Amino acid sequence: MKKFVSLLIVLALALSVCSVSLADESVADVIAQAQTMTNEELYKKAIEESNGKVLYGIGNSSRGKSAGASFIEMLKGIDPNYTGTIDWSQPKNNSIFTALNADIKGAKHVYSMTLIQDGNQIQSKMLDTGNLLNFVPKEWAEAEGLAKEGNESPLALQTLNKVFMFNNLGDTKINNCWDFVKEGVAPLYMGVNSELVGKNFLYMLTNEKYANYMKNAFDALSDEDKAYFQPTVDDMAAEAEALGLEAENAKYSLAWIYLWCLQYNEQTDDGPICNTLVNTSAAGQSGLLVYSKLRSVEETNEASVNNITVAAYQDDYTGIGGYAYKHYLMIPKTSPLPWTACAFIAYMVTTQEGFAAWGKDMGGYSANPACMQDHSKDGYVDGEDKFPAKNDRGYEWWISEDGGALVVEDPAYCASVAFDLGDWIDMIIGTK
Repeated sequence: MKKFVSLLIVLALALSVCSVSLADESVADVIAQAQTMTNEELYKKAIEESNGKVLYGIGNSSRGKSAGASFIEMLKGIDPNYTGTIDWSQPKNNSIFTALNADIKGAKHVYSMTLIQDGNQIQSKMLDTGNLLNFVPKEWAEAEGLAKEGNESPLALQTLNKVFMFNNLGDTKINNCWDFVKEGVAPLYMGVNSELVGKNFLYMLTNEKYANYMKNAFDALSDEDKAYFQPTVDDMAAEAEALGLEAENAKYSLAWIYLWCLQYNEQTDDGPICNTLVNTSAAGQSGLLVYSKLRSVEETNEASVNNITVAAYQDDYTGIGGYAYKHYLMIPKTSPLPWTACAFIAYMVTTQEGFAAWGKDMGGYSANPACMQDHSKDGYVDGEDKFPAKNDRGYEWWISEDGGALVVEDPAYCASVAFDLGDWIDMIIGTK
Protein backbone atom coordinates (compact mmCIF):
# COMPACT_ATOMS: atom_id res chain seq x y z
CA MET A 1 0.00 0.00 0.00
CA LYS A 2 2.81 2.41 0.92
CA LYS A 3 4.52 1.69 -2.40
CA PHE A 4 1.24 2.28 -4.22
CA VAL A 5 0.67 5.62 -2.45
CA SER A 6 4.25 6.66 -3.18
CA LEU A 7 3.74 5.80 -6.84
CA LEU A 8 0.58 7.91 -6.95
CA ILE A 9 2.45 10.85 -5.42
CA VAL A 10 5.26 10.53 -7.97
CA LEU A 11 2.73 10.34 -10.81
CA ALA A 12 0.87 13.36 -9.48
CA LEU A 13 4.08 15.38 -9.28
CA ALA A 14 5.06 14.29 -12.76
CA LEU A 15 1.67 15.31 -14.13
CA SER A 16 1.96 18.65 -12.32
CA VAL A 17 5.38 19.34 -13.80
CA CYS A 18 4.16 18.18 -17.20
CA SER A 19 1.12 20.46 -17.09
CA VAL A 20 3.27 23.48 -16.18
CA SER A 21 5.69 22.57 -18.97
CA LEU A 22 2.86 22.28 -21.47
CA ALA A 23 1.42 25.61 -20.35
CA ASP A 24 4.80 27.27 -20.77
CA GLU A 25 5.25 25.69 -24.19
CA SER A 26 1.80 26.85 -25.25
CA VAL A 27 2.50 30.55 -24.63
CA ALA A 28 5.97 30.23 -26.13
CA ASP A 29 4.48 28.50 -29.16
CA VAL A 30 1.94 31.30 -29.62
CA ILE A 31 4.75 33.85 -29.51
CA ALA A 32 6.78 31.89 -32.07
CA GLN A 33 3.81 31.80 -34.43
CA ALA A 34 2.87 35.43 -33.77
CA GLN A 35 6.35 36.61 -34.76
CA THR A 36 5.71 35.38 -38.31
CA MET A 37 2.36 37.13 -38.69
CA THR A 38 1.30 40.58 -39.91
CA ASN A 39 -0.55 42.98 -37.64
CA GLU A 40 -3.78 42.30 -39.50
CA GLU A 41 -3.45 38.58 -38.83
CA LEU A 42 -2.64 39.21 -35.17
CA TYR A 43 -5.65 41.48 -34.74
CA LYS A 44 -7.93 38.75 -36.06
CA LYS A 45 -6.39 36.24 -33.65
CA ALA A 46 -6.91 38.69 -30.79
CA ILE A 47 -10.59 39.14 -31.66
CA GLU A 48 -11.11 35.37 -31.75
CA GLU A 49 -9.31 34.80 -28.46
CA SER A 50 -10.53 37.68 -26.28
CA ASN A 51 -14.05 38.49 -27.47
CA GLY A 52 -16.16 38.92 -24.34
CA LYS A 53 -13.08 38.63 -22.10
CA VAL A 54 -10.81 40.96 -20.14
CA LEU A 55 -7.09 41.27 -20.80
CA TYR A 56 -5.32 42.25 -17.59
CA GLY A 57 -2.15 44.26 -18.09
CA ILE A 58 0.26 45.59 -15.49
CA GLY A 59 2.85 48.30 -16.03
CA ASN A 60 5.11 51.03 -14.71
CA SER A 61 3.28 53.59 -16.84
CA SER A 62 -0.35 54.57 -16.31
CA ARG A 63 -0.55 55.46 -20.00
CA GLY A 64 -1.05 51.80 -20.77
CA LYS A 65 -4.70 52.43 -19.93
CA SER A 66 -5.03 55.00 -22.74
CA ALA A 67 -3.18 52.76 -25.19
CA GLY A 68 -5.45 49.87 -24.21
CA ALA A 69 -8.60 51.90 -24.88
CA SER A 70 -7.24 52.88 -28.29
CA PHE A 71 -6.41 49.24 -29.08
CA ILE A 72 -9.92 48.08 -28.15
CA GLU A 73 -11.49 50.74 -30.37
CA MET A 74 -9.28 49.63 -33.24
CA LEU A 75 -10.40 46.01 -32.81
CA LYS A 76 -14.05 47.13 -32.72
CA GLY A 77 -13.42 48.90 -36.01
CA ILE A 78 -12.46 45.53 -37.48
CA ASP A 79 -15.34 43.65 -35.84
CA PRO A 80 -18.23 45.79 -34.47
CA ASN A 81 -19.41 42.79 -32.45
CA TYR A 82 -16.14 42.56 -30.48
CA THR A 83 -16.72 43.11 -26.73
CA GLY A 84 -13.29 42.48 -25.21
CA THR A 85 -11.80 44.96 -22.73
CA ILE A 86 -8.45 45.80 -21.14
CA ASP A 87 -7.97 46.33 -17.42
CA TRP A 88 -4.70 48.14 -16.72
CA SER A 89 -3.03 48.49 -13.33
CA GLN A 90 0.06 50.38 -12.17
CA PRO A 91 1.56 49.06 -8.92
CA LYS A 92 3.54 51.41 -6.70
CA ASN A 93 6.87 51.24 -4.90
CA ASN A 94 8.66 48.82 -7.25
CA SER A 95 6.12 46.07 -6.42
CA ILE A 96 5.52 45.03 -10.04
CA PHE A 97 8.06 42.20 -9.82
CA THR A 98 6.38 40.81 -6.70
CA ALA A 99 2.95 41.04 -8.32
CA LEU A 100 4.07 39.32 -11.53
CA ASN A 101 5.97 36.54 -9.78
CA ALA A 102 3.02 35.85 -7.47
CA ASP A 103 0.70 35.67 -10.48
CA ILE A 104 2.99 33.37 -12.44
CA LYS A 105 3.46 31.01 -9.50
CA GLY A 106 -0.19 31.11 -8.44
CA ALA A 107 -2.87 28.56 -9.27
CA LYS A 108 -4.89 31.07 -11.26
CA HIS A 109 -3.11 33.37 -13.71
CA VAL A 110 -4.39 36.88 -14.33
CA TYR A 111 -1.85 39.03 -16.16
CA SER A 112 -1.50 38.60 -19.91
CA MET A 113 1.21 41.20 -20.56
CA THR A 114 3.37 43.78 -18.86
CA LEU A 115 5.11 47.09 -19.52
CA ILE A 116 8.03 47.02 -17.13
CA GLN A 117 11.17 49.00 -16.23
CA ASP A 118 14.43 48.39 -14.33
CA GLY A 119 16.71 46.37 -16.58
CA ASN A 120 18.69 44.89 -13.69
CA GLN A 121 15.71 43.18 -12.05
CA ILE A 122 14.16 42.31 -15.42
CA GLN A 123 17.31 40.40 -16.35
CA SER A 124 17.86 38.63 -13.02
CA LYS A 125 14.26 38.00 -11.94
CA MET A 126 12.38 37.68 -15.22
CA LEU A 127 14.62 36.84 -18.18
CA ASP A 128 17.10 34.52 -16.48
CA THR A 129 14.21 32.66 -14.81
CA GLY A 130 12.09 32.49 -17.97
CA ASN A 131 9.13 34.05 -16.18
CA LEU A 132 8.72 36.70 -18.86
CA LEU A 133 8.95 35.93 -22.57
CA ASN A 134 10.03 38.25 -25.36
CA PHE A 135 7.89 38.90 -28.44
CA VAL A 136 9.18 40.79 -31.49
CA PRO A 137 6.41 41.68 -33.99
CA LYS A 138 7.11 40.92 -37.63
CA GLU A 139 6.18 44.45 -38.74
CA TRP A 140 8.48 45.92 -36.07
CA ALA A 141 11.41 43.79 -37.20
CA GLU A 142 10.83 44.75 -40.83
CA ALA A 143 10.24 48.49 -40.31
CA GLU A 144 12.55 50.89 -42.16
CA GLY A 145 14.88 53.07 -40.13
CA LEU A 146 14.32 50.98 -37.01
CA ALA A 147 16.85 51.37 -34.18
CA LYS A 148 17.08 47.66 -33.31
CA GLU A 149 20.26 47.67 -31.25
CA GLY A 150 19.43 47.54 -27.57
CA ASN A 151 15.68 47.60 -28.23
CA GLU A 152 14.93 44.06 -29.40
CA SER A 153 15.79 41.73 -26.52
CA PRO A 154 13.80 42.50 -24.48
CA LEU A 155 11.53 44.52 -26.75
CA ALA A 156 11.48 48.20 -25.74
CA LEU A 157 8.33 50.25 -26.10
CA GLN A 158 10.27 53.44 -25.52
CA THR A 159 13.51 54.97 -24.34
CA LEU A 160 13.15 57.81 -21.85
CA ASN A 161 15.80 60.32 -20.90
CA LYS A 162 16.79 61.97 -17.66
CA VAL A 163 19.04 64.93 -18.36
CA PHE A 164 21.27 67.35 -16.51
CA MET A 165 19.77 70.82 -16.13
CA PHE A 166 20.79 73.88 -14.18
CA ASN A 167 19.24 77.22 -13.27
CA ASN A 168 20.97 79.76 -15.49
CA LEU A 169 20.25 82.85 -13.38
CA GLY A 170 23.37 84.32 -11.84
CA ASP A 171 26.89 83.44 -12.96
CA THR A 172 26.80 79.62 -12.82
CA LYS A 173 28.77 77.94 -15.61
CA ILE A 174 28.53 74.19 -16.18
CA ASN A 175 30.09 72.89 -19.38
CA ASN A 176 31.41 69.47 -18.37
CA CYS A 177 29.70 66.53 -16.64
CA TRP A 178 32.47 66.59 -14.01
CA ASP A 179 31.23 70.03 -12.95
CA PHE A 180 28.20 68.34 -11.39
CA VAL A 181 30.41 66.56 -8.82
CA LYS A 182 32.50 69.53 -7.74
CA GLU A 183 32.41 70.33 -4.06
CA GLY A 184 29.22 72.11 -3.04
CA VAL A 185 27.30 71.64 -6.30
CA ALA A 186 24.86 69.03 -4.85
CA PRO A 187 22.48 68.41 -7.80
CA LEU A 188 18.86 67.54 -7.06
CA TYR A 189 18.22 63.86 -7.77
CA MET A 190 15.85 61.06 -6.83
CA GLY A 191 17.39 58.58 -4.41
CA VAL A 192 18.99 55.62 -6.20
CA ASN A 193 17.16 53.12 -4.01
CA SER A 194 13.77 54.76 -4.42
CA GLU A 195 13.93 54.74 -8.23
CA LEU A 196 16.20 51.90 -9.25
CA VAL A 197 16.68 52.98 -12.87
CA GLY A 198 18.85 55.70 -11.34
CA LYS A 199 21.04 53.05 -9.77
CA ASN A 200 21.24 51.26 -13.12
CA PHE A 201 22.60 54.53 -14.53
CA LEU A 202 25.50 54.33 -12.09
CA TYR A 203 26.08 50.66 -12.94
CA MET A 204 26.18 51.50 -16.65
CA LEU A 205 28.79 54.20 -16.12
CA THR A 206 31.32 51.43 -15.44
CA ASN A 207 30.66 49.79 -18.82
CA GLU A 208 33.65 50.24 -21.13
CA LYS A 209 31.77 52.50 -23.55
CA TYR A 210 30.69 54.98 -20.89
CA ALA A 211 33.89 54.74 -18.87
CA ASN A 212 35.60 56.00 -22.03
CA TYR A 213 33.10 58.86 -22.16
CA MET A 214 34.06 59.79 -18.60
CA LYS A 215 37.78 59.63 -19.38
CA ASN A 216 37.31 61.84 -22.44
CA ALA A 217 35.35 64.38 -20.40
CA PHE A 218 38.05 64.33 -17.71
CA ASP A 219 40.74 65.00 -20.32
CA ALA A 220 38.79 68.08 -21.47
CA LEU A 221 38.91 69.68 -18.00
CA SER A 222 41.18 72.57 -17.14
CA ASP A 223 44.47 71.72 -15.42
CA GLU A 224 43.06 73.15 -12.20
CA ASP A 225 39.99 70.92 -12.32
CA LYS A 226 42.05 67.86 -13.24
CA ALA A 227 44.24 68.47 -10.20
CA TYR A 228 41.11 68.66 -8.04
CA PHE A 229 39.67 65.34 -9.24
CA GLN A 230 42.90 63.36 -9.85
CA PRO A 231 43.41 62.11 -6.25
CA THR A 232 39.91 60.59 -6.24
CA VAL A 233 40.51 58.99 -9.65
CA ASP A 234 43.78 57.50 -8.39
CA ASP A 235 42.07 56.13 -5.29
CA MET A 236 39.49 54.37 -7.44
CA ALA A 237 42.01 52.26 -9.38
CA ALA A 238 42.16 49.69 -6.57
CA GLU A 239 38.37 49.82 -6.13
CA ALA A 240 37.85 49.03 -9.83
CA GLU A 241 40.05 45.97 -9.49
CA ALA A 242 38.36 44.83 -6.28
CA LEU A 243 34.93 45.16 -7.89
CA GLY A 244 36.03 43.07 -10.87
CA LEU A 245 35.34 45.83 -13.39
CA GLU A 246 36.91 45.14 -16.77
CA ALA A 247 36.79 48.60 -18.40
CA GLU A 248 40.23 50.16 -18.74
CA ASN A 249 38.91 53.54 -17.60
CA ALA A 250 36.58 52.28 -14.89
CA LYS A 251 38.42 54.31 -12.25
CA TYR A 252 37.16 57.54 -13.84
CA SER A 253 33.57 56.34 -13.65
CA LEU A 254 33.99 55.16 -10.06
CA ALA A 255 35.45 58.53 -9.09
CA TRP A 256 32.46 60.32 -10.57
CA ILE A 257 30.01 57.87 -8.95
CA TYR A 258 31.74 58.24 -5.58
CA LEU A 259 31.56 62.03 -5.63
CA TRP A 260 28.00 62.01 -7.00
CA CYS A 261 26.71 59.68 -4.29
CA LEU A 262 28.40 61.68 -1.55
CA GLN A 263 26.75 64.95 -2.39
CA TYR A 264 23.61 64.71 -4.52
CA ASN A 265 20.60 66.32 -2.86
CA GLU A 266 18.06 63.50 -2.55
CA GLN A 267 14.51 64.31 -3.65
CA THR A 268 11.30 62.27 -3.69
CA ASP A 269 10.23 62.89 -7.30
CA ASP A 270 11.26 64.60 -10.53
CA GLY A 271 8.22 66.89 -10.53
CA PRO A 272 9.31 68.85 -7.44
CA ILE A 273 12.89 68.92 -8.78
CA CYS A 274 11.67 70.59 -11.96
CA ASN A 275 9.48 73.05 -10.05
CA THR A 276 12.48 74.04 -7.95
CA LEU A 277 14.94 74.47 -10.82
CA VAL A 278 12.73 76.75 -12.94
CA ASN A 279 12.14 79.14 -10.04
CA THR A 280 13.90 82.49 -9.88
CA SER A 281 15.01 81.68 -6.33
CA ALA A 282 17.02 78.65 -7.50
CA ALA A 283 19.92 80.50 -9.15
CA GLY A 284 22.87 78.18 -9.59
CA GLN A 285 21.09 74.98 -8.60
CA SER A 286 21.24 71.90 -10.82
CA GLY A 287 19.58 68.54 -11.17
CA LEU A 288 19.24 65.30 -13.10
CA LEU A 289 15.61 64.68 -14.01
CA VAL A 290 13.14 63.49 -16.64
CA TYR A 291 13.37 65.83 -19.61
CA SER A 292 9.63 65.74 -20.31
CA LYS A 293 8.88 67.43 -16.96
CA LEU A 294 9.52 70.73 -18.74
CA ARG A 295 6.26 70.29 -20.64
CA SER A 296 4.19 70.97 -17.51
CA VAL A 297 5.95 74.10 -16.25
CA GLU A 298 3.47 76.92 -15.72
CA GLU A 299 5.00 80.22 -16.80
CA THR A 300 4.79 82.92 -14.09
CA ASN A 301 6.83 85.86 -12.86
CA GLU A 302 8.59 83.50 -10.46
CA ALA A 303 9.03 80.45 -12.68
CA SER A 304 9.93 79.85 -16.32
CA VAL A 305 11.44 77.16 -18.53
CA ASN A 306 13.82 79.87 -19.69
CA ASN A 307 15.36 79.96 -16.22
CA ILE A 308 16.99 76.60 -16.85
CA THR A 309 19.57 75.32 -19.32
CA VAL A 310 19.67 71.76 -20.59
CA ALA A 311 23.38 71.12 -20.09
CA ALA A 312 23.94 69.03 -23.22
CA TYR A 313 22.30 71.67 -25.44
CA GLN A 314 25.26 73.99 -24.89
CA ASP A 315 27.69 74.04 -27.80
CA ASP A 316 30.72 73.81 -25.48
CA TYR A 317 29.39 71.07 -23.19
CA THR A 318 31.52 67.93 -22.79
CA GLY A 319 30.63 64.51 -21.42
CA ILE A 320 27.42 62.70 -20.61
CA GLY A 321 24.20 64.70 -20.80
CA GLY A 322 22.24 62.31 -18.57
CA TYR A 323 21.00 58.76 -18.89
CA ALA A 324 18.33 56.72 -20.65
CA TYR A 325 16.17 53.95 -19.30
CA LYS A 326 13.50 51.92 -21.05
CA HIS A 327 10.01 50.56 -20.76
CA TYR A 328 9.98 46.96 -21.97
CA LEU A 329 6.96 45.02 -23.26
CA MET A 330 6.89 41.36 -22.25
CA ILE A 331 4.53 38.42 -21.86
CA PRO A 332 4.30 36.20 -18.75
CA LYS A 333 4.88 32.53 -19.48
CA THR A 334 1.42 31.91 -17.98
CA SER A 335 -0.42 34.57 -20.03
CA PRO A 336 -4.14 33.67 -20.27
CA LEU A 337 -4.56 35.63 -23.51
CA PRO A 338 -1.22 35.44 -25.35
CA TRP A 339 -2.58 36.16 -28.85
CA THR A 340 -4.24 39.35 -27.63
CA ALA A 341 -1.10 40.33 -25.72
CA CYS A 342 0.99 39.92 -28.89
CA ALA A 343 -1.51 41.95 -30.93
CA PHE A 344 -1.58 44.74 -28.32
CA ILE A 345 2.22 44.89 -28.21
CA ALA A 346 2.42 45.01 -32.01
CA TYR A 347 -0.11 47.84 -32.02
CA MET A 348 1.98 49.89 -29.57
CA VAL A 349 5.35 49.47 -31.28
CA THR A 350 4.36 49.66 -34.97
CA THR A 351 1.65 52.33 -35.17
CA GLN A 352 1.57 55.99 -34.24
CA GLU A 353 -1.89 55.56 -32.74
CA GLY A 354 -0.64 52.76 -30.49
CA PHE A 355 2.33 54.79 -29.28
CA ALA A 356 0.43 58.08 -29.07
CA ALA A 357 -0.09 57.91 -25.30
CA TRP A 358 3.69 58.18 -24.87
CA GLY A 359 4.69 59.86 -28.12
CA LYS A 360 2.69 63.02 -27.39
CA ASP A 361 5.50 64.36 -25.19
CA MET A 362 9.16 65.07 -25.78
CA GLY A 363 11.69 62.88 -24.02
CA GLY A 364 10.14 59.49 -24.85
CA TYR A 365 11.35 57.73 -27.98
CA SER A 366 10.06 54.73 -29.89
CA ALA A 367 12.69 52.72 -31.75
CA ASN A 368 10.30 52.77 -34.71
CA PRO A 369 10.26 56.07 -36.67
CA ALA A 370 6.71 55.28 -37.84
CA CYS A 371 5.50 55.78 -34.26
CA MET A 372 7.25 59.02 -33.46
CA GLN A 373 5.88 62.54 -33.34
CA ASP A 374 8.13 65.53 -33.99
CA HIS A 375 8.94 67.54 -30.86
CA SER A 376 11.79 69.59 -32.28
CA LYS A 377 9.69 72.76 -32.02
CA ASP A 378 7.83 72.20 -28.77
CA GLY A 379 9.29 75.46 -27.51
CA TYR A 380 7.73 77.49 -30.31
CA VAL A 381 4.72 79.73 -29.65
CA ASP A 382 2.96 81.32 -32.64
CA GLY A 383 5.97 80.56 -34.83
CA GLU A 384 8.47 82.09 -32.40
CA ASP A 385 11.07 80.06 -30.51
CA LYS A 386 10.24 81.21 -26.99
CA PHE A 387 11.39 78.18 -24.95
CA PRO A 388 14.45 76.62 -26.63
CA ALA A 389 15.00 74.11 -23.83
CA LYS A 390 11.79 72.33 -24.88
CA ASN A 391 12.92 71.76 -28.48
CA ASP A 392 13.73 68.04 -28.33
CA ARG A 393 16.70 67.05 -30.48
CA GLY A 394 15.48 63.47 -30.80
CA TYR A 395 16.56 59.93 -30.01
CA GLU A 396 19.50 59.65 -32.39
CA TRP A 397 21.02 62.92 -31.15
CA TRP A 398 20.59 62.04 -27.50
CA ILE A 399 22.27 58.62 -27.68
CA SER A 400 25.19 59.81 -29.83
CA GLU A 401 28.49 60.68 -28.15
CA ASP A 402 28.59 63.73 -30.39
CA GLY A 403 25.12 64.69 -29.17
CA GLY A 404 23.63 64.16 -25.74
CA ALA A 405 25.90 61.19 -24.94
CA LEU A 406 23.25 59.54 -22.78
CA VAL A 407 24.24 56.53 -20.70
CA VAL A 408 21.81 53.90 -22.01
CA GLU A 409 20.59 51.03 -19.84
CA ASP A 410 21.62 47.48 -20.79
CA PRO A 411 19.83 44.85 -18.64
CA ALA A 412 22.51 42.18 -19.02
CA TYR A 413 25.36 44.49 -18.02
CA CYS A 414 23.46 45.95 -15.07
CA ALA A 415 22.71 42.47 -13.74
CA SER A 416 26.34 41.38 -14.16
CA VAL A 417 27.74 44.12 -11.88
CA ALA A 418 24.82 44.85 -9.54
CA PHE A 419 25.70 42.47 -6.72
CA ASP A 420 29.04 43.99 -5.69
CA LEU A 421 28.68 47.47 -7.19
CA GLY A 422 25.26 47.94 -5.63
CA ASP A 423 26.67 47.29 -2.16
CA TRP A 424 29.57 49.65 -2.86
CA ILE A 425 27.17 52.44 -3.86
CA ASP A 426 24.98 51.83 -0.80
CA MET A 427 28.05 52.03 1.43
CA ILE A 428 28.93 55.46 0.03
CA ILE A 429 25.38 56.75 0.44
CA GLY A 430 25.39 55.43 3.99
CA THR A 431 28.32 57.70 4.88
CA LYS A 432 26.50 60.92 3.88
